[in-house]
Amino acid sequence: MERTPGEFRIVEQLQVLGQDIAKEQLRYHRRRVLVSKEFTFDAAHHLHAYDGKCKNLHGHTYKVVFGISGKPDEVGITVDFGTIKQIWKEEIEGYLDHRYLNETLPPMNTTAENMVVWLFEKMEASMDLERYRSSLPEARTEFVRLYETPTSYAEARREWMRDE
Repeated sequence: MERTPGEFRIVEQLQVLGQDIAKEQLRYHRRRVLVSKEFTFDAAHHLHAYDGKCKNLHGHTYKVVFGISGKPDEVGITVDFGTIKQIWKEEIEGYLDHRYLNETLPPMNTTAENMVVWLFEKMEASMDLERYRSSLPEARTEFVRLYETPTSYAEARREWMRDE
């Protein structure tokens, strides 16, 4: 029975690979696609040479968004969200979550503008590590967005990182 798009129905049987769909059909295209994953962390910091409230020790619940692009593999996955999460947990989060950022980051004023570039560089370097490289064959960081508050963020983009 043919169905129209949007028509509600209860699935009676799941598709079976090799019977209802061939393995060669799993990858629909070979175009570059961006996937995005976000994380939050809580941290304290203060700014140097700044005459405002942020010169005092204070904290934020930061949100960081990574935009990673790649081309789909044979089953149609560009970048596994689990791999991005693994990189975050193993390579980046330990420097940030529940930390005093002025101590755990490289020497810098811990502005969102400085931190977002560090995050971009850290993600790029981590993706090049041997343990992740095989699962990220053509992946690259396209952007990183760091929210210091729900309405204020800084962003680093691939084209800016390469042109400067």
